[in-house]
Amino acid sequence: MSTREATGQGPAVSPTATLGVAIAAVSTSAILVRWSAAPSLVAAFYRVLFTLALLAPLAVRRHPGAVRRARRRDLAGAALAGVALAAHFATWFQSIRWTSVAASTTLVQSQVLFVALAGGLVLDERLGRRAAAGIALAGVGMVTMFGGELLAGAAVAGPRPLAGNALALAGAAAAAVYVLAGRSLRQRVALLPYVTVVYAVCAGALFLAVLAAGQPLSYPPREWLLFLGMAVGPGVFGHTVLNWALGHLRSSVVSVSLLGEPVGSTLLALLLLTEVPGPATVLGGAAVLVGIAVTAGGDG
Repeated sequence: MSTREATGQGPAVSPTATLGVAIAAVSTSAILVRWSAAPSLVAAFYRVLFTLALLAPLAVRRHPGAVRRARRRDLAGAALAGVALAAHFATWFQSIRWTSVAASTTLVQSQVLFVALAGGLVLDERLGRRAAAGIALAGVGMVTMFGGELLAGAAVAGPRPLAGNALALAGAAAAAVYVLAGRSLRQRVALLPYVTVVYAVCAGALFLAVLAAGQPLSYPPREWLLFLGMAVGPGVFGHTVLNWALGHLRSSVVSVSLLGEPVGSTLLALLLLTEVPGPATVLGGAAVLVGIAVTAGGDG
């Protein structure tokens, strides 16, 4: 917690206003991944590594010794979040290569549904009727998207839409673990030390995956610019700002705001990639987004 917050003055900037910046930033992620010719694991690794390189010095300067003083339980929780984040990036980046941007970015936002289900099944949190209805509606939308993209063909849906959509859902499940692991930590651990540990573990896990896959680590200048763009835009101004917002706003507000990412990404894909989603993707995606919004609002 910052000195300003501790004295009761509140954050220096409006948390609600920062959400708009964050959603615009994360909406560029799928486009940057598509533009990159590097393997998905490599792109994910460099995105996280560059984000870490940008934020770690700031964390050391503003919170000297914070990581060293952290409790082992908190470090373990942050490490779990980092591994989950690595799984999220590894699966979702590949999903973007195999299915449409609209489907991939919509399905990966179903993390809210996984969080709600986990709360009911694992954390013994009551799943209300509204949340259950939202999950059911989103499920119908997902089935519509899967079926529609299989029938649409590669020109519309991508080269491997079924596998791509499945990977997007896997990325959503991993993101849910990331959110659950960090939900309580963000209430007692400052943002910069927290994300430094998370991104360090995430980068380490992705680096091991790149080595295991035998993929090269050297690329032409254009790729380095794209990696840096992923770090500065979706990384720093996107996910890091969203982590900050979670410390000041209800999680349901942040979750619902994230529904702007599929819309923004789809519009960018239309303008920059000339990718027009099929009718089933649009209709199914709309049902998924509404279902997510209903589920996210179900906690109060």
